Amino acid sequence: MTKAELERTVEALKRRGFDAQYCATGEDAKAIVMKAAAEAAVVGMGGSETMKEIGVTGALAAAGREIVRNANCDLFLLSANAVTADGRLVNIDGRGNRVAASISGPGRVMFVVGRNKVVAGGLDAAVARIKRDACPPNCRRLGKKTPCAATGVCADCDSPDRICKVLVVMERRPTQTPTTVLVVDADLGY
Repeated sequence: MTKAELERTVEALKRRGFDAQYCATGEDAKAIVMKAAAEAAVVGMGGSETMKEIGVTGALAAAGREIVRNANCDLFLLSANAVTADGRLVNIDGRGNRVAASISGPGRVMFVVGRNKVVAGGLDAAVARIKRDACPPNCRRLGKKTPCAATGVCADCDSPDRICKVLVVMERRPTQTPTTVLVVDADLGY
């Protein structure tokens, strides 16, 4: 994705009610996230390789901040598995806790999304991207016993360890949940 394409995606997210912003680097996104975290009494986070990669997880730990894994927080941090160029956020989850917290509960939600997660196609392209590029490495990282962890290719399996059980598409910003999406011009996470 080019900078111009990412900026058009940011504008599409804004048209859908999200507070969206282009960030040239992960450091730029980290500064915005850390400012928001400093203003929050309780910070929550879904499992996010993106937050680790830009240094948010480490910075919060170094600051002695406790991170909750649920929606009972002032600020919930996560990434999206995919963003369509027309501004829809698409996530697949195993337990549903991460995606549930992105919809309702926290005082504010903040997504950090790398350019590798922006897809030019619609929802089918977003789900295909997730099953191809996010689920297999996440299953390996989490030690799941799934075909995709072994082969690197989604088999639409029936494994109890399957992490692609809940699909959430955010067509627009949820009512009463201020939601920020930082689109970063870098490849981040899965």
